[in-house]
Amino acid sequence: LTVEFLEKVIAKEKPDAVLPTMGGQTGLNLAVEAYEKGVFTKYGVEMIGAKYEAIKKAENREEFKLAMQKIGLDLPQSGFAYSVEDAEKIAEKIKYPVIVRPSFTLGGSGSGICHNLEELRTTVRMGLDYSRVREVLIEESILGWKEYELEVMRDVKDNFVVICSIENLDPMGVHTGDSITVAPAQTLTDREYQRMRDAARKVMSEIGIETGGSNVQFAVDPKTGRMVIIEMNPRVSRSSALASKATGFPIAKFAAKLAVGMTLDEIPNDITKYTPASFEPTIDYCVVKIPRFAFEKFEGVDDRLTTQMKSVGEVMSIGRTFKEALQKGLRSLETKRFGFGGDGKDKVFDLALKTREEYTAFLKNVPGDKALREKIFACAKIPREDRLFYLKYAFLAGYTAGEIYQQTGVDPWFLAQLKQLIDLEKELLVAKGNQKAQESLFLKAKQYGFSDKQLAFYWGLQETNVRKKRKSLGIKPVYKLVDTCAAEFKAYTPYFY
Repeated sequence: LTVEFLEKVIAKEKPDAVLPTMGGQTGLNLAVEAYEKGVFTKYGVEMIGAKYEAIKKAENREEFKLAMQKIGLDLPQSGFAYSVEDAEKIAEKIKYPVIVRPSFTLGGSGSGICHNLEELRTTVRMGLDYSRVREVLIEESILGWKEYELEVMRDVKDNFVVICSIENLDPMGVHTGDSITVAPAQTLTDREYQRMRDAARKVMSEIGIETGGSNVQFAVDPKTGRMVIIEMNPRVSRSSALASKATGFPIAKFAAKLAVGMTLDEIPNDITKYTPASFEPTIDYCVVKIPRFAFEKFEGVDDRLTTQMKSVGEVMSIGRTFKEALQKGLRSLETKRFGFGGDGKDKVFDLALKTREEYTAFLKNVPGDKALREKIFACAKIPREDRLFYLKYAFLAGYTAGEIYQQTGVDPWFLAQLKQLIDLEKELLVAKGNQKAQESLFLKAKQYGFSDKQLAFYWGLQETNVRKKRKSLGIKPVYKLVDTCAAEFKAYTPYFY
């Protein structure tokens, strides 16, 4: 995909317009380059959805920074570097750690967190190579802050909708594509959410995106509540696919209609056939996205998760609660796990817990094993693909939610949810052999997302026997609607979870 080939296609097909916001980062970069080389002018092709100036303003870090300052939004302290020497001077002024972000890149390519001069030199050299314009932003570190994004749309008449708010389970420092994310955001107060919404609206108007389908990313300091804007993608992204599926709101389809001049109030919602696209989706369930990694295929790769994306795919699950959606998601990853542990697949460093006996022995011994406790706690601090399970092992080792929060920066609300799963797991283990206790816990276990396989492991039974018992109690899966409006209007073409 190069401008030379794009020109050949344009010469042959003679389009009236190009829509650059649908082809990811590649599409944007290609459109910008073609515009700068005069290809579109030569063939009389119009850029729709996002004009060249809007893309430039959103993707060029310096122009974006000036635009945000103009509308009064707070950003992390930063400076631009075009060489390693520039970067060293800026980092000295801002103080380490700093974050390096190249302009015009995809998936955080070439970005990184630098704690010292040596790391800075390596990352900046790489970042300059990755950037199409050889420009990097050296930014104040906001590691440990909470990260959110809003998936938004805007039309030519400045109508604006928030399709979905998304919150990262991991604090700042891990690329959104590598973090477990939850929609809608769970830990924002209504005031904070409205403030974020107003800021996103200002951003869209200032940048001048007409086709919607953009996402705006924010960071919030959990100690002071200070909110800063990190960046915005002036295009349909992977988050748009997640928001589309999560809400039933067809972002790509509506974005295409907006691009040719329709407005949000003119486009009918396919599912309700009654509300227009300017009616913001409401969701009465919880959506969890979990990334999938394949480090075993890439020998010698650093498996720590940073600002550069390393996942190779992701799963999305929907549940009535965060706990249910999380366990469903873990089962969907195709990593042979059946939920949040307790499935015969737990492995604490080299210690495999394949049987119920090995698992209960671990639960009994780990609080008293000082060396193992400390090793688990240290491991929970570093973001890796199995960090979620090490958060669980840290709880089992006797650490409190407060201690784990101080160590990891994972919000106390998420830790409380994990703790509730662990507490129920302990009740389920104790219920082995007690028919009455098992029956009384069955429904709650299912509402918390536990699989028959896990229950069989806790109770020392065969999975088929657990299934028979569950059916005899009349506990069966039910299907709920994804209808964009939380059942406020009749749904003609919903899908189900």
